[in-house]
Amino acid sequence: MTWTDVERQLGWLSQEELDTARGRLPILYVEAVPVRVDAAGAVTAVGLLLRASDDGAIQRELVSGRVLYHEKVRDALMRHLEKDLGPMALPRIPASPVPFTVAEYFPTPGATAFHDPRQHAVALAFIVPVAGDCAPQQDALDLAWLSPEEAAHARIQAEMFGGHGVLLRQALAHLGHPI
Repeated sequence: MTWTDVERQLGWLSQEELDTARGRLPILYVEAVPVRVDAAGAVTAVGLLLRASDDGAIQRELVSGRVLYHEKVRDALMRHLEKDLGPMALPRIPASPVPFTVAEYFPTPGATAFHDPRQHAVALAFIVPVAGDCAPQQDALDLAWLSPEEAAHARIQAEMFGGHGVLLRQALAHLGHPI
């Protein structure tokens, strides 16, 4: 085990410690919009996860998760993509990733387009091409690959909560797709 692995293990918080931290300071997250690209680099599909929320609602989500203490943003992206899409997803994350936007989530609804009742969170949002076989992992029920036009449809947006629909529209706009 390397020193970084030891430090990262020390960065895990108990649920009680995490709840206390969430109540006192913003938490850093990464969010990823997984995409498939053709040989010319054009986006052909957008990957959306299907999950059941704590209250039993079925919703579509993006890949998302916390950045751990002493963890590089690139490593956090890789960890969450593999956790949600499987170890064979083969994400192509650049050596120095740059987010397409920053989303600031507030526990107060309406403060921004992004809402998380648990906490104030700041999320760096990335568009990440994946080249391998993807299969939903962890608590994801399904992974759907939609064309950019399908992903922009109001019906899909209505299935996304907390601002993920807004983030998806921003990603599509960043890619040059009409929204």
